[in-house]
Amino acid sequence: MKDFVEELKWRGMVHDIMPGTQEELNKEMTAAYIGFDPTADSLHIGNLVQIMTLVHFQRAGHKPIALVGGATGMVGDPSGKSQERNLLDEETLNHNLTCVKAQLEKFLDFSGENAAEVVNNFDWFKSFGFLEFIRDVGKHITVNYMMSKDSVKSRLETGLSFTEFSYQLVQGYDFYHLWKTKNVKLQLGGSDQWGNIVTGTELIRRKDAGEAFAMTTPLITKADGSKFGKTEGGNIWLDSERTSPYKFYQYWLNSSDEDVENYIKIFSLKEKDEIDGLIKEHKEAPHMRMLQRSLAEEITERVHSKKELDTAIKASSILFGKSTTEDLASIDEKTLLQVFEGVPQAEISKQQLEACENVTDLLSEATEGIIFPSKGEARRMIKGGGVSVNKIKIESSEQEPSFDLLQDKYLLAQKGKKNYFLIRVN
Repeated sequence: MKDFVEELKWRGMVHDIMPGTQEELNKEMTAAYIGFDPTADSLHIGNLVQIMTLVHFQRAGHKPIALVGGATGMVGDPSGKSQERNLLDEETLNHNLTCVKAQLEKFLDFSGENAAEVVNNFDWFKSFGFLEFIRDVGKHITVNYMMSKDSVKSRLETGLSFTEFSYQLVQGYDFYHLWKTKNVKLQLGGSDQWGNIVTGTELIRRKDAGEAFAMTTPLITKADGSKFGKTEGGNIWLDSERTSPYKFYQYWLNSSDEDVENYIKIFSLKEKDEIDGLIKEHKEAPHMRMLQRSLAEEITERVHSKKELDTAIKASSILFGKSTTEDLASIDEKTLLQVFEGVPQAEISKQQLEACENVTDLLSEATEGIIFPSKGEARRMIKGGGVSVNKIKIESSEQEPSFDLLQDKYLLAQKGKKNYFLIRVN
């Protein structure tokens, strides 16, 4: 068995740890859990830190349990929130739970002696009455204790409902229930969860004189101060319908040199020697972006698939490297439009395309001067070898515009190295 705590320490993934945790883990195979909030039908890369924590935990020989909060999702965790959260109806919650569970199953191994499990706290809360809860759970934790938590104190001035105030008791009972029924001795989570997690260890101690442990990971911050996992378009999701594999791949590829040294330790499964070697090579030739490429490839393949990774690499090479007409034709419409998001676009009809006698007509008059303002300018640049359509170099200004349409409706014109134009053929 690996030393899980030491593994996380060199990866920069330890924030708080309860005394005795490391000794417990080195003594025997231990079960631990992390809670995932089903407020959406997909996890995002902010959740990926906790997923990787469970992955490393399992690789160290321990048993990981992912708790999807079917019950707690109905309440709302105040930790890190500045205002009350909208509550979800049961149908939406169940849909989200199914999707989140499917995503977790991509990362964890559900076979063998330390097989992973996914549990839903709605299963033990659905028949737990309010009076029974405040009698059997509430009496063990004082209001003073609950008020001392940062997640509560930070919201006292702006307002905190009893619903959210009671969240730490509900999460504390999750830990107690899993300790009692599945021998779970450790809860893991982000540093903003520390208060909720130790409420669980306290409940176990006060209710049954039991012993349990807690450990948290730091919240990731970016060097430039912007929020990790966010772009102008919002969260970077694990679901390909919400964030395409191309955009997912690009997010990691565009990481700053300072950030990627942290990211590769957290999100890669490579061992310390290999990562140290990659960091050393990267520092010797940072323009090659070796760390970014290594991480982007590993994590895109794990979250999506090898096929989706290959498509993302092809799509990236269209703008940033050498690519072929075949590469261009192989990417789907959604990815094509994302790759060329923001480039000038022209619309023509099929009749207009057929009426063009040569490629010069297409790139000037038919596209209303968006690509070339005049035929003369188009001819000069074609003669200089600086024009291509669908990555095919135009050799003559009299060449017929008989190109295969991308996705049956697009042509990609390029003048010079960096100026792209998308022609939509209706």
